[in-house]
Amino acid sequence: MIRSISWAAPLALAVTGLLHAQDATALNDLKAQIWEAELAQRNFAAGLRHCSELNGTNFYFDPRDRVLNLQDYRRSLDNFVMQGVFNPETRRPWNKQDADARWAEVQKQATTDQANCAAAASLPSLQKKLKELQQQSTPAGDARK
Repeated sequence: MIRSISWAAPLALAVTGLLHAQDATALNDLKAQIWEAELAQRNFAAGLRHCSELNGTNFYFDPRDRVLNLQDYRRSLDNFVMQGVFNPETRRPWNKQDADARWAEVQKQATTDQANCAAAASLPSLQKKLKELQQQSTPAGDARK
């Protein structure tokens, strides 16, 4: 009987340590998600009021504080190419390669804008989860002391 108790104590301590490590990892992961959401909220503050429109088919155009439709933007780029409109970024008329490069940029931006809105929207629930995890881990931490 004494032998079974002698190996049970270290096992219990190991399991407790493992659970504490998992709690700490979950806590750190949650804090990282909160930090990312806060960062998105700060860096995308002007675009946040347009989140209802930023669903992957539109993107936020910061210089004009507007939401633009991707398909309309693509048609505009194609028209720039056909008409040979001056491209101030390249200092020459728009060509197919310039339009394709800009199209790829705005598609990526539409995805990023959608992700920024989702991150900012998730911030309150993430903060609530953090508070709950901290409350759960505090009594366990007090009991070990």
